[in-house]
Amino acid sequence: MKRAEKVENVESLAGDFGKATVAVLAEYRGLTSLQMNKLRRAVRDVDGRCRVTKNRLAKRAIEGSSFASLGKLLTGPTAVIIGFKDPVAIAKVAVKLADEMPKLALKGAVLDGAVLPASGVKALAELPPREVVLAQLLGLLQAPASQLLRTLNEPAARVARLVDALAKRASGGAA
Repeated sequence: MKRAEKVENVESLAGDFGKATVAVLAEYRGLTSLQMNKLRRAVRDVDGRCRVTKNRLAKRAIEGSSFASLGKLLTGPTAVIIGFKDPVAIAKVAVKLADEMPKLALKGAVLDGAVLPASGVKALAELPPREVVLAQLLGLLQAPASQLLRTLNEPAARVARLVDALAKRASGGAA
């Protein structure tokens, strides 16, 4: 590989890491080209990118970024799965494909500057999707307001039930 190609690869990788929210590393030794294409396609479907590059070039691309701690994991043949939006979706795809393809071994990940081991990636994959978490948060935020509204309406509702009961008793006693 010529020097210009290396510089271009490092710049491209650095640009990807600059936009990334999560990066998962996996050893791909023994995968066929069809399996690698399946991996790339699955990652692309969840708004990510799967890159295979020289470890030395990847280390240069992550220097000074929040992904600098990935350097320790860059050994041997490594596929870098970069996610641009939802980190949970990327982790789910990586774990699912690692289960389907025994030769694809997860090494770890970096999320918000923190290094996650392979077990951490699996734990991240078990989280509910972003939309579900937002819906749960909205429910938690609405619960106190609706409970306050019920508490404020309860005295008026008791009076209404009392008047209704008295009206039923009065109409029943007159007949």
